[in-house]
Amino acid sequence: MALLNVSVSIKIPQKPPLSLPKPLLLPNPQLLPLYPHRHSTHQQLACTSTKQPLQEFAKTSFLALLSATLFFADPALAFKGGGPYGAEVTRGQDLTGKDFSGKTLIKQDFKTSILRQANFKGAKLLGASFFDADLTGADLSDADLRGADFSLANVTKVNLSNANLEGALATGNTSFKGSNITGADFTDVPLRDDQREYLCKIADGVNPTTGNSTRETLLCN
Repeated sequence: MALLNVSVSIKIPQKPPLSLPKPLLLPNPQLLPLYPHRHSTHQQLACTSTKQPLQEFAKTSFLALLSATLFFADPALAFKGGGPYGAEVTRGQDLTGKDFSGKTLIKQDFKTSILRQANFKGAKLLGASFFDADLTGADLSDADLRGADFSLANVTKVNLSNANLEGALATGNTSFKGSNITGADFTDVPLRDDQREYLCKIADGVNPTTGNSTRETLLCN
């Protein structure tokens, strides 16, 4: 009896070697120019992160330039907040007897200033503020006072002949007692009843600039 010699070869599978994750390597900034495909993503991220701030900066710069252009182009804006005498120089000051005749003082700030016997004859004072100022004996004849603020101001014995006060403010304890208002235009000036009554007793003349009768602008009966 012959014996069969059978050899069986069994292959045991081997486990694959462990592979560690590769470390994340950041591109070397010095080598980026040599490998443009490797830093394109970084460039896109950088552009995206800086695009919005750059747009805001450009917008702000444009608005600032536009504001500056308008400021110097419009004479009325050029004198806002202090006029040709500098910011706040004429506010809260003793300017007794000061000569401002014929000057352009648009939106000039004279708040709380002492302006006794000051000369504003023929001055352009559109939107100027005389809030709580003392104008006793001042000369405002022929002055352009449209939109000026005389709230709480002392306007006694003031020469307002032929002055244009259209739209001026005269609220509070503003007093025009003893003032010359011949030819003055008080169109749309809010006045206390007692002040309107007093001014109507002395109102006379026609404003040479507007052609309006002083009595009519005061709504005198």
